[in-house]
Amino acid sequence: MTDHDGAQDPDERRLSTREAADRLGVKPETVYAYVSRGQLTSRREPGGRGSTFDPKEVDALARRGGRREPSGAGSELAVRTGITLIDRDHCYFRGVDTSELAAHHSYEEVAEWLWTGEMRRGIRFTAPHDALTAARRAVDALPAHTGPMDRLQVAVIAAAAADPLRFDLSERAVLDTARTLIPTLVAALPRRAAGRPPAQAGAEEAGAGRAGDELGAGGRRADGLGAADKPAPELAADDGPLAPRLWSRLTSEPADPPSLRVLDAALVLLIDHDLAASTLAVRVAASARAHPYAIVSAGFGALDGALHGAASGLAHRMLLEVLDRGSAAAVVADHLRAGRRVPGLGHPLYPGEDPRARALFALLEDVPRARPALQAARDVITTTARHKEWRANVDLALAVLTVATGMPAEAGETIFAVARTAGWIAHALEEYDEPPLRMRPSGQYSGPRPPQPLP
Repeated sequence: MTDHDGAQDPDERRLSTREAADRLGVKPETVYAYVSRGQLTSRREPGGRGSTFDPKEVDALARRGGRREPSGAGSELAVRTGITLIDRDHCYFRGVDTSELAAHHSYEEVAEWLWTGEMRRGIRFTAPHDALTAARRAVDALPAHTGPMDRLQVAVIAAAAADPLRFDLSERAVLDTARTLIPTLVAALPRRAAGRPPAQAGAEEAGAGRAGDELGAGGRRADGLGAADKPAPELAADDGPLAPRLWSRLTSEPADPPSLRVLDAALVLLIDHDLAASTLAVRVAASARAHPYAIVSAGFGALDGALHGAASGLAHRMLLEVLDRGSAAAVVADHLRAGRRVPGLGHPLYPGEDPRARALFALLEDVPRARPALQAARDVITTTARHKEWRANVDLALAVLTVATGMPAEAGETIFAVARTAGWIAHALEEYDEPPLRMRPSGQYSGPRPPQPLP
């Protein structure tokens, strides 16, 4: 029996997977499908080898028609996760408000805490020599017009090929991979240098660390690392905070502390967002026991879709047009007349303003060079204010940052991809603890009924 707060009577024996399957009249694989959809709760007993189930919960599912395939028409795939909760216009990582995390901790600190539960102040992620060399060589071989997402996808494959231990899925090995893969991806991107295309800049910096990954123009970061404290050239590429390293890959403009603070906060806020399309792809790959590099590749593949990671680029171009024409009204009208959504507005998970956008807009107030782009974004929001569902989302806030700092339109997608890599690793760690190959929904066949003549 269960008491008033849902706890199981300790005297009642839990069911094994086989016993639960027998009660439901299904195969054991289907029991795990119910678990993946949130229809059953499994638990591993200390010292036990398999999952166990509450008999009352199993019986209740059987009474509701548990013999039916759980992926019936209109149902949603539900996956238990302890990483992100989205509730009432707030986003939480492991129960902590993401805006608070972004205000007090760096990207590396939050990523490490999300993976291990330990908040390690001042932690830095370092790219190993072999992986970085392989990734840079592969990226430098790409055509000059290659975009950053293509470069990131090539870099992760090259880094995987350089790691003979990539198939070790123990928690320690996965964490070691995570701490080295993220800085490798950043360092494999070519630096942006004034007057030179990215491919040329990347070719000139190939090899050991370069001095360009420190803060620019005498700036000082919130954690105290400034121009006077910059590391030696041979260490600058791999040992500094991640945000300044990424900055030099996104723009040739010098970095100032307020702008770097916005970039670092954006990285934190974008680490995870429940089961977005790319995260679901990652969970599927991890369910098949793909190694960490492969699960990140799966995430990149989904993120590269026009409806996912590229959304901030559309908002970037819209803000440039507003600044050029001096009117948000005309730009918004053109989008609507063409039957397009207004970029950077609305989110299906938030009835009000996206909390990530709210946090970034507050930080952007302290960036003097962001004022024109920030005003353009406000004009867009004011123009569309009567549509209550059209509130600002994180893509619009990212666009303000990228426009204000001379970044290209695709920079928002790059920030998104680097940030989300940490979240994908967290989801992979969760999925590796679940029964393998459980992410297997059943198709609803809609083709011709057999038998059909041989074609």
